[in-house]
Amino acid sequence: MSALAARRPQALLFDVFGTVVDWRGSIARALRRLLRAKGINKAIDAGAFADRWRAGYRPAMQRVRDGALPWTSLDALHRMILDELLPEFGLRLNEGDRRELNLAWHRLAPWPDAVRGLTRLKRGYLIATLSNGNVRLLVDMAKHSRLPWDCVLSAELFGHYKPDPEVYLGAVALLGLAPREVMLVAAHKDDLAAARRCGLATAFVRRPLERGVVADIADDPRCTFNADDFVDLARQLG
Repeated sequence: MSALAARRPQALLFDVFGTVVDWRGSIARALRRLLRAKGINKAIDAGAFADRWRAGYRPAMQRVRDGALPWTSLDALHRMILDELLPEFGLRLNEGDRRELNLAWHRLAPWPDAVRGLTRLKRGYLIATLSNGNVRLLVDMAKHSRLPWDCVLSAELFGHYKPDPEVYLGAVALLGLAPREVMLVAAHKDDLAAARRCGLATAFVRRPLERGVVADIADDPRCTFNADDFVDLARQLG
C-alpha cells in the first residue's frame, strides 16, 4: 500500500462556518439589505456587526455546557445574541425583521472553491457536515448554496457542542466507521485538535479572510493534510 493510500480516510466530515461558507461577508450583506429595505440610513459597520454577532457564539455555547441553559439550538442562541446586540448598534427592529435577519445564517454563501471542491471529493469519499449548526439550518444552507453533502450531521444530534468529544465520536459511530477512518476538514486549528484527541485524522484548509483580516494560515504539522482550498485538498487526496 502506498503512503498516500494509507492516509486516505473513508469519510470526510466538514466544519461549516468559515470552512465551507463565508459567514462574515454573508451576514454583513444581509444586514445591509435589511437596512436598505427598511429605509434605515444610520451608518452601521456591517462587518463589525457580523463580528460581534459571531463573537457571542462561544460564550453562548459555554452557557449550555455549564448548565446555565438547557440544550439550545444554534438558531435560538443566534437569536439571543442578536437581541442583545441590536441596542449596542443603536438598531430597533420589529419581531419580523429580527426573525428574518436571524435566518440569514441559513443562507450563507459558500467560498468560491467550495461547491467545486466538494463535488470532486464526493466522487471518492462520503462527505458530510459536522457543525454546531442545527439540522434545519444546515439543510437550508445546503439547498441555498447547492452544497452536495451525502448527509448532514449536527451537534444537535448528540446534545453537545464541539469541541465536546461526544460530537466527533457520535458522528463516527453514526457512519459505522472507526475514528481513524474519518477525517475532519476545518479551517480552525482548535476544532482539528479536538478531533485528533478523539482519534480522527485531520485536514487544515486555509481561509485567510474568514474574519476580514488575514488569519492564521500557517501549516498545522499535526494535520495529515494542509490545503489551500477544497480543490487543493481533492488533488492531494488523489
